[in-house]
Amino acid sequence: MNIIPAIDLLDGQVVRLIKGDYSQKTVYNQNALDEAAKFKSAGFSHIHVVDLNGAKSGRFENLPIIRTIIDDLGLSVQTGGGVRSRKDIDLLLEAGLSGVICSSMAVKKPDEWIEAISDHPDKMILGLDLKDGKMAYGGWLETSDEPIEHFLNPMIEAGLKTVLSTDISRDGMLSGPNIDMYKDLQERFPALNWIASGGVSNLEDLVNLKNAGSYGVVVGKAYYEGHIRLDEMMNLKK
Repeated sequence: MNIIPAIDLLDGQVVRLIKGDYSQKTVYNQNALDEAAKFKSAGFSHIHVVDLNGAKSGRFENLPIIRTIIDDLGLSVQTGGGVRSRKDIDLLLEAGLSGVICSSMAVKKPDEWIEAISDHPDKMILGLDLKDGKMAYGGWLETSDEPIEHFLNPMIEAGLKTVLSTDISRDGMLSGPNIDMYKDLQERFPALNWIASGGVSNLEDLVNLKNAGSYGVVVGKAYYEGHIRLDEMMNLKK
C-alpha cells in the first residue's frame, strides 16, 4: 500500500482543518520546506500537498513553495486545490508536479478534464470528496446530486487510473477511516486505484486499510498530532 504524507498549505503555513472548515485550523509548522525535509529524511519520495488558498481563490498562491519542495528536495509531489481549467493543469505539470488532483473542474468543465485524462492518464488524479454520500467540490462548499457511476464511467473510459477519495465527515477528526466506504468503492470500480484520505488516527487504521486492499492512503493529522510516527508508516509501506 502506498502511504503518502500530507502537507496542507494555508498562507504558506503547514496546517490542518477540521472537516474543511477554514475557521478551524491548527498550524503545525511555519516552514513547509522544513516539514517536507522530514518526510524525505524518513525515506519518503512522494508526498501529497494541498493548496488551501487555491481551493478557495482558484489561484495557485502556494505554488512557489511547492516548486521549492520539488526542486530543492527532489520529492515527487501530487497536488490539488484551485485547479479550474486545462490551462491550470498544464501550468502545474510544467511546474514539475507528478500528479494533479481535480474535483471542481471534473464537475464544472468535464470536457476539459476528460481531455486532460486522455493526454496524461498517469498524472491525473480525481479528487472524489464525499459529504453525506454526495460528491463535494469547490473547497467542499458545494455538492452534486449526480450518481457516482454517471460521474466516473466517462473518466474510466478516457483512461483515468487513480482516485483520491475523502470522507469529509471524518477529515481531521482522527475518528478512523471509513473502511466500508472504501471497500464499496473498490468493489464497484475495480479498475481504479483508490487512495483513502480522512480519518486516519493510528497505525491500526493503516493496517486495516492495507488489509482491505486499499491502493494508497494519505496521512496528515495523525502524524502531526503524534499518533503515528514516520518510521512506523515507512515500515508498513514496505
